[in-house]
Amino acid sequence: MLTYERIYAVVRQIPRGKVATYGQVAELAGLIGKPRLVGYALYRVDMTMADVPWQRVINAKGEVSESPRRNGTDYIQRVLLEDEGIEFDHRGRIDLGQYRWRPPDSIVERALEAFSEALD
Repeated sequence: MLTYERIYAVVRQIPRGKVATYGQVAELAGLIGKPRLVGYALYRVDMTMADVPWQRVINAKGEVSESPRRNGTDYIQRVLLEDEGIEFDHRGRIDLGQYRWRPPDSIVERALEAFSEALD
């Protein structure tokens, strides 16, 4: 579960109106090459938890990744992103050039340090 908490620490840093890809979050959490692990972690987040903005993580194509396990609730992620001002094109994609989060190294480092200190 500690790995999931590292992922959540990174996702909590994504600001409103920005998105990150699963691979980007994995890399920032020190889990290079493990974007699926990010997906598994975010799947476990209670959609009503306000402190983990799971909706801001999308796939590398700029799309909401659909899952049959969501029982038809995939649309919620798109609605939440649109509520933040993020626009989708006619193919259902987000312009990553415009909306991708590009954090300074210090932000992610601080988030992961805080996570590590909480373990001590």
